[in-house]
Amino acid sequence: MEAKEKSGVMKSLLSFIQYFVPSQTKMYDMHHAADALNAIRALCEGKPSDVKWREGRSYILGEKVDWTEDGVLSVTGVVRGAHLSANRLVHIPNHGDFQIVKILSAPLPRLTKSGTAATMDIEPQQLAEPEPEDADSLVSSNDPDDMANEQTWPTEEEMQNGANGQDENIPDAKVGTTPKRVRKIPKGMSEYQAAWIMDESDEDGEDGEGEDGEGNGGEVEMDDAEEEEMVELAAEDTEMGTDGRSVAFQDLDADEEERQLQSWRNRKREEEDDAAFPDEIDTPIDVAARTRFQRFRGLRSFRTSPWDPYENLPRDYARIFQFEDFKRTERAVKRRAEEDAGVEVGTRVTIYINDVPKEAARIVPGRPFVAFSLLQHEHKKTVLNFAVQRNTEYDGTVRSKDPLILCLGPRRLRVNPIYSQHLRGGGKGANNAHKFERYLRHGVTDVATIYGPVVYGKQPCTLLRETDDPQAPELVAMGSFLSPDTTRIVAKRLVLTGHPYKIHKKTATIRYMFFNRDDVEYFKPIQLHTKYGRTGHIKEPLGTHGYFKAHFDGPISQMDTVCMALYKRVYPKWSEDWKEGEPAPVANGKDGDAMEE
Repeated sequence: MEAKEKSGVMKSLLSFIQYFVPSQTKMYDMHHAADALNAIRALCEGKPSDVKWREGRSYILGEKVDWTEDGVLSVTGVVRGAHLSANRLVHIPNHGDFQIVKILSAPLPRLTKSGTAATMDIEPQQLAEPEPEDADSLVSSNDPDDMANEQTWPTEEEMQNGANGQDENIPDAKVGTTPKRVRKIPKGMSEYQAAWIMDESDEDGEDGEGEDGEGNGGEVEMDDAEEEEMVELAAEDTEMGTDGRSVAFQDLDADEEERQLQSWRNRKREEEDDAAFPDEIDTPIDVAARTRFQRFRGLRSFRTSPWDPYENLPRDYARIFQFEDFKRTERAVKRRAEEDAGVEVGTRVTIYINDVPKEAARIVPGRPFVAFSLLQHEHKKTVLNFAVQRNTEYDGTVRSKDPLILCLGPRRLRVNPIYSQHLRGGGKGANNAHKFERYLRHGVTDVATIYGPVVYGKQPCTLLRETDDPQAPELVAMGSFLSPDTTRIVAKRLVLTGHPYKIHKKTATIRYMFFNRDDVEYFKPIQLHTKYGRTGHIKEPLGTHGYFKAHFDGPISQMDTVCMALYKRVYPKWSEDWKEGEPAPVANGKDGDAMEE
């Protein structure tokens, strides 16, 4: 090969290698003695780079694993990574988090001068045991106190005053502002809706408690959301067995099987329609729009209009933990982990772990047994946000709330993430509201939101989709941990569209957005906009078939489309630990519907 051709080939090969190994900077030509020596030297002196998510964390590669009938698992191995503390929990992949009972030394038998093992047994010494006042508990989520709600039943004095009051002096409410019926405030809710993880210096401070926040839509929106959650839970209970691992097979009839097959085939078309006409939906004719969209609200500005992040939260928010200052807590936890006098790195020990199932002691040939030590609070559940980008080689449809497997450090979680826009530079606007994305698309970085255990540092993550072969899941997306922001509002947007029927300068008659007069009155306060950039508002309804007169900030075209944007906050589903051997959940067409109301 000529020198000119060789140079081009070497550059091409280096570019190809760097696609898979970006850190590789040099290629070696083994036909030359000097390059061959340099290649051998690089192999001998090369050192694998450290795994970033394992920095500052202790782990043990099990050389010997035993299980006793009382549920205690003993793991013998060498401490690696960082100091091992008996006060912190231990995570065993595919099985969960557990507490350490004690840590004993496990030195290797000494060799005599003749090379044989010494006959004298070395008595193991206890190196560490958990301190009751400092050891982490296994509590990962809050148990909502239903009796801690605000009392909504009137007192005797209020009932007396109500009976003697002058009801006729109370003015009538405006049309469309009163809910159909008064409902109770959802159980387990408080002002902050979550427990606060305080720093060491603030543990004696008071936890904030107060009245429930109220916002647009009243209690009607929250009640519907809670009913929706209850329906989903009931459906899961009917499908799952008593142990949560066996699935009852249901033989569907031919019509239902055909309907589900058609729904699955339509997923690609729905994704294309959503890309061409984002968030647009046809107003139903047979159902009043004020009933169909009663959980939605209108915003003058999506980025700056006020939106209380603590109003109308689902019951799952009463189960999670919230950080007062995550960055400060993270620094304090890592600093304390470095200062703790745990078992030093390189020490051969035997750790005894409590309440471990017998399946955890089963070692699969060719698969290492590793126990990872967790940092403080890393077993507590909170809201996790990840910046993810879709795998360019995956061509399937990825919808919000589709069941996936999240690989995060040593953990594997079954999740149903929801996706939202990721603003450049981490911007979040005045109200921290972010537009919900129905699909995870190619070439776009989105934020995936789930409920999951606390994460420290920019840990990498991957999203997998299970296939018929449990050993060969498909890589859907990859990314890194962003923040545990529980106040991040993921808002689903719906756009109702109408057609300009008659136009006179800046005023136009709009039709096909609504189909009855009451709906026009109900949505009258919400601002309108057009696809050509005009903004306006509803002036008055016309007739009884949903026509209305609208005024805009400039003349509009007959080819323009009048739009009204409505928003509703959405939440992910509760995540669970992934267990090997469990059947993969099937994506529910109703839950993942692209235009779910």
